[in-house]
Amino acid sequence: MHPRSDLPLSDEDRRALLVRARRAILETVSSLRLPDLPPAAGRLADPAGAFVTLRCNGRLRSCMGRTDAVHALAETVVQCAITAALQDPRFGPLSAEEMTGLEIEISVVSELRPARPEDIETGIHGIVVSRGASRGLLLPQVALEHNWSTIQFLEAACRKAGLEAGAWRDPETKLFAFTAEVFSEIGLVSLDQQPARG
Repeated sequence: MHPRSDLPLSDEDRRALLVRARRAILETVSSLRLPDLPPAAGRLADPAGAFVTLRCNGRLRSCMGRTDAVHALAETVVQCAITAALQDPRFGPLSAEEMTGLEIEISVVSELRPARPEDIETGIHGIVVSRGASRGLLLPQVALEHNWSTIQFLEAACRKAGLEAGAWRDPETKLFAFTAEVFSEIGLVSLDQQPARG
């Protein structure tokens, strides 16, 4: 495995990840079998955390991912795509009929770093709020989508963790920040004609 890189992914790598995610979802949903994809190479073989967000006709359908950089990025994306399609506890499994209106968004995330509330820049940082067994994570784009202030962002992460909205002020609550490289199928053309590459 290559060392983790902070350089942005190329358009080719982004396209390859989106193609892998769509193929994984399509084959899993339609045939309940794992896709046969070529081995990852280059940046896609670097270990990285990622999240896959699914929208159907513009509405959130699922979002699943992992922050730990244990597996190759390509493998992480495929795993998260399948999990998002079938196992998001907030939604039922994706149906084959929903594939036509499906849009895939991928967020490749940096390592988590301890943070203070004043360190958080909305739209730049994603956050994890943790206390005991409770944990809530929000991706950076969520704050922008809702036009939240930093405090509203922190409160939403606390509520997602099942904590009081103001729990981020509690010294027992741990706060972590991360950044994400976010891209989706919108703007990347001819995805359905691109081969899945390493």
